[in-house]
Amino acid sequence: MSTALVILAAGKGTRMESDLPKVLHKIGGAPLLHHAMLPASALEPERTIVVTGHGADLVEAAAQDFDADAIAVRQDEQLGTAHAVAQAKTALDGFEGDVIVLYGDTPFITTETLEQMIAARTSSDVVVLGFEAADPGRYGRLIMDGSALMQIVEFKDATEAERAVSLCNSGVVCASKDLLFDLLGAVGNDNAAGEYYLPDIVGIANARGLKATAVTCDEAETLGINSRLELASAEALFQQSKRRALIEDGVMMQAPDTVFLSFDTIIGRDAEIEPNVIFAPGVTVESGARIRAFSHLEGAHVSRGATVGPFARLRPGAELAEHVHIGNFVEIKNATIDEGAKVNHLTYIGDAQIGARTNVGAGTITCNYDGVMKHKTIIGRDTFIGSNTMLVAPVTVGDEAMTATATVVTKDVPDGAMAISRAEQNNKPGFARKLFSMLRAKKAKMAKG
Repeated sequence: MSTALVILAAGKGTRMESDLPKVLHKIGGAPLLHHAMLPASALEPERTIVVTGHGADLVEAAAQDFDADAIAVRQDEQLGTAHAVAQAKTALDGFEGDVIVLYGDTPFITTETLEQMIAARTSSDVVVLGFEAADPGRYGRLIMDGSALMQIVEFKDATEAERAVSLCNSGVVCASKDLLFDLLGAVGNDNAAGEYYLPDIVGIANARGLKATAVTCDEAETLGINSRLELASAEALFQQSKRRALIEDGVMMQAPDTVFLSFDTIIGRDAEIEPNVIFAPGVTVESGARIRAFSHLEGAHVSRGATVGPFARLRPGAELAEHVHIGNFVEIKNATIDEGAKVNHLTYIGDAQIGARTNVGAGTITCNYDGVMKHKTIIGRDTFIGSNTMLVAPVTVGDEAMTATATVVTKDVPDGAMAISRAEQNNKPGFARKLFSMLRAKKAKMAKG
C-alpha cells in the first residue's frame, strides 16, 4: 500500500529563544526537519507534506532543499495538532493509502520503527507510536487492553491509576488517509486551550468500533526538541550514536569523544581518525585513509590511502585521489589533487587541478581571486612547485616542470620547463650595521622622553 507523510513543522519554538524557526535548528550540521524527513524518506512515500507556520518561507525552503517534491501547506493559526494535520487534506487529494504523521522537532525516529507501524496497520485501523518512559512525567499515557489501545489520556486529565502507567504517547500516528481525515473531522476543541488535539482520534475510533493499537520504540527515538538545552543533549546523543555506528563498521577512532560528525558523514572501514577532527556536512572518507588531529573537513572526498593533516582544512569541492598527502596548515578548496600528489606545508590550493605525483612546496598559494571572479590553476603530473611560489590564475604549469623558490608565476609554464621570477638581489656592504645603529639611537632618545 502507498504511504504519505505529514510532517508538522509550524511551531515557533518559544523556548528556543531564537528568531529561527525551531525545526531549522541543527543537529549534526542538518536542520531538525531534515533529520525527521530522512528516515521516513527510506519508505519511498508517494507524497511528503510539510505543515508550516512560523517562518514558513524558511521552513518550506529547507523542506524542498531536502526533497524537491515536498509539498508545503500552511497552518496560519496554530490551533492544535489535529488542526495542523487537517491542513494537509487538500494536498492529499487523489492519494489512496496510509498516512504517517510525524513531527519536525522529533529527529531520531528510525525507518525500522516506521516500518513496524506500517506492518501493524494491516490488522488495526489506527496505530500510535508509544514508548516506555523512565520518567513519564507529564506525557500523555497510552491506556491498553492487551494489544488494543483504548485511549490516550493527557496527564492533567489522568487518574492516579492512569498516571502510574509508564507507556507514553509520542504523538506519531498512522492510519488510512480517508479514515484519518474522517476522524479529524470529529475532533472537538472543548478543552482549556480551545485547541484540536490529534490524540483524540483514538477515543473516537474506539467509540465507532474501530481497532487502535500501539507500536513501541526506545524512548530516545521520541526525543522532542523544545529548548537549546534539549538541542545540546540531542546533539550529544546524535554524536554518540554516529561514532558508535562508524566504529562498529570498522573505523578507527583514537579518541571518539573528540571527533564531531555530520548527519551525512561517510567513513570507510580501516580509516583512521585522530583526535579533535570535525566533519562538517558533505564528507566522504574512503577505506584506509587517515585524517590526522585538529583537521576540519567540509564538502570533501578523501580517497583510499590518503592522509590529511594534522591541522588541515578541506573545504567544499576538495577531491583527493588515492595516496595523496595533505599536510599541516594546508587549505584545499574546490580543487582536485591527483594520485600520489603531496601538498605538505603551509599552503593554499583553491580552484585548481594538481597532477599525479606532483609535489607542492611550503608556502605556495594559488592566487585564484581577482576581486570579482575566481580563476583556475592547472599543474601537471610529476611537477615540482618550489616553496613560496605564487601562482597567479588563470595559469597552467605543465608536466615534469618546476618553479624555483619564491617565484611569481604569471604565464603558463611548458612541459619540462623551469619558471623563475625574482627581483635581482643586491648586497650593500655595512648597511645593516649603520641602520641598526641609527635605529637604536632613535629608540634610546624616545625612551628618555
